[in-house]
Amino acid sequence: MEEIQSQSDNYRSSSSSASSPASRVPSSNFFYLRKPGSLRQPISFEDSPEWGEDTDVDARVEEGGDAINIAITPASPSLLKLNSGSLPSPPLPEGAVVARKIAGASVVWKDLTVTIKGKRKYSEKVVKSSNGYALPGTMTVIMGPGKSGKSTLLRAIAGRLHHSAKMFGEVFVNGAKSHMPYGYYGYVERETSLIGSLTVREFLYYSALLQLPGFFCQKKSVVEDAIHAMSLGDYANKLIGGHCYMKGLPRGERRRVSIARELVMRPHVLFIDEPLYHLDSVSALLMMVTLKKLASTGCTLIFTIYQSSTEVFGLFDRICLLSNGNTLFFGETLACLQHFSNAGFPCPIMQSPSDHFLRAINTDFDRIIAMCKNWQDDHDFSAVNMDTAVAIRTLEATYKTSADATAVETMILRLTEKEGPLLKSKGKASCATRIAVLTWRSLLIMSREWKYYWLRLILYMLLTLCVGTVFSGLGHSLSSVVTRVAAVFVFISFTSLLSIAGVPALMKEIKIYASEDLNQHSGPLVFLLGQLLSSIPFLFLISISSSLVFYFLIGLRDDFSLLMYFVLNFFLCLLVNEGLMLVVVSLWQNVFWSILTLVSIHVVMMLAAGYFRIRNALPGPMWTYPLSYIAFHTYSIQGLLENEYLGTSFAVGQVRTITGFQALRSAYNISSDNNSKWENVLVLFLMVVGYRIVVFFLLYFHVGKNKSILKIFQCNRDKKSTR
Repeated sequence: MEEIQSQSDNYRSSSSSASSPASRVPSSNFFYLRKPGSLRQPISFEDSPEWGEDTDVDARVEEGGDAINIAITPASPSLLKLNSGSLPSPPLPEGAVVARKIAGASVVWKDLTVTIKGKRKYSEKVVKSSNGYALPGTMTVIMGPGKSGKSTLLRAIAGRLHHSAKMFGEVFVNGAKSHMPYGYYGYVERETSLIGSLTVREFLYYSALLQLPGFFCQKKSVVEDAIHAMSLGDYANKLIGGHCYMKGLPRGERRRVSIARELVMRPHVLFIDEPLYHLDSVSALLMMVTLKKLASTGCTLIFTIYQSSTEVFGLFDRICLLSNGNTLFFGETLACLQHFSNAGFPCPIMQSPSDHFLRAINTDFDRIIAMCKNWQDDHDFSAVNMDTAVAIRTLEATYKTSADATAVETMILRLTEKEGPLLKSKGKASCATRIAVLTWRSLLIMSREWKYYWLRLILYMLLTLCVGTVFSGLGHSLSSVVTRVAAVFVFISFTSLLSIAGVPALMKEIKIYASEDLNQHSGPLVFLLGQLLSSIPFLFLISISSSLVFYFLIGLRDDFSLLMYFVLNFFLCLLVNEGLMLVVVSLWQNVFWSILTLVSIHVVMMLAAGYFRIRNALPGPMWTYPLSYIAFHTYSIQGLLENEYLGTSFAVGQVRTITGFQALRSAYNISSDNNSKWENVLVLFLMVVGYRIVVFFLLYFHVGKNKSILKIFQCNRDKKSTR
């Protein structure tokens, strides 16, 4: 205790005397003191709602003023004495009237502990015995330095922890110990995947179709409400990612679009992980003002934040301060300033509270102190001359014995002693509806995004023209058989290899699926069927255009049925290749490693396809079994050659003739059965189905669990280093 007291005295002496609470509270020139006419009054502990049979929150704007009054949560008299500062709220239109009743939802977490094996070297407890609550119409922020457990605590409260994490403790919603059902809450990840080729209104409309049951016309009003709630009216008809020389939405607007996607369900509780992630100061303030307006309608907002500006900090209602998983404070934002002052760390007069809090509890500042010790003679670094570990222990010990911790416990007992309204699921859109929506949305995206299939179509046509002109004018003599086999092999192998150009587009689809699956907007089967149905028209266009050019330039047999078989064979070949790419992309979830893996697989399959060495002559242990049977090139090339040469004959001299099967025997291994070409088509079709089944299990167990091969390797490397 002597060490703690000495460090506290040292830091107190480094701060200005004007920063003491006694000298700050009466002043009216500080950000954390708000006028009665500000956007919302803070809600004190004694102002919590009493749950009844039907509890509503009435939010209204009085005429001629800018104060929003909450009928259920009047301002505390003690806080009204303090809230006389000068921070103005955003101006509202004169005479504006907003009347909306929303059933409130209180969220309470009690003795919440989360352990993740191997997460940290020194402790498996990421969150340690955290207590807190969030009330309707308020913004509760979880603040702390990096790796302090903010996102883990948020996920634990929302019931979205990773499968490797274990949670101990209790979470209550409306006084009942239960999980929040679908549609009752929304969760916005730190990094969300948006579809750049859709406008904001289109993106939200398709999201509403995926999430909500009912008729299409009913969902348009929900979308418009979400656009209005997040102040996106000026960007509603603009493409999210831009087009050609047009820029896409700024990061602030993109972040608001990701939040609006969750608002189409009209959730009672909204969780946001780092709403100010990668935003500048202006965008951050605009975001928080928008969220404050959303909270004023009765929605319970809980979000994490790393650091905030002075203006943003003044908008918070409650703050949960974490460091290394320990709760250093929970309560009103004003009370947090008083708590730091009581612990011996008053906020300097010219410093933002969030900067001051993080300075006191962030252990990374110890390295800065070590660097600055050599400069003490020439520079004044007294403002950072504090042992962070001592400050953390002091703040934690002070909070445990403070009236704030007692008030939190009292409030938790009060909110959990009586159950509120029952939690009911809002229902989901049917599986058939979601498949239809995903199919139509994917068709729209693919038609607008040139990197999906239009680029591949151009590449295929260029390759087909090159191969066709190189092998043109072969004729139908016996000497042309070997050369025509080479042309078919080059066509199938190189076009399959060019399909790798679609890996970035498939990567985007997998990321969008992972984002929507986490919020239960989609599923593996729905995604697979939607992706397959939407890709069929484009792949068929590619197959028929490339087949026609190649077929007539090479001079294959002039028969319509043979041409249609050629198109069908090549179309199935493209579908198999698409399934193979989906498997690899789902495994790696990384563009570079996916392309590298696919190139390696295609090279091996080309070697085992039976062109460089006849299939019967390949070495048995590896190349014949299983590679030659796994390579789809084998069945596609074999079917095309059987389609071309079975039933034909070639003259040898003036008397003798040989069949097409005999002419091919030395160049490629085919069957003499006339139905064997359809057997090859059947094998290709089974491969199409088989690869999709593998993708289904990967999406369900791999992508849905947020896993990838790179992450698994990284985890194994981390475990070895900790040993």
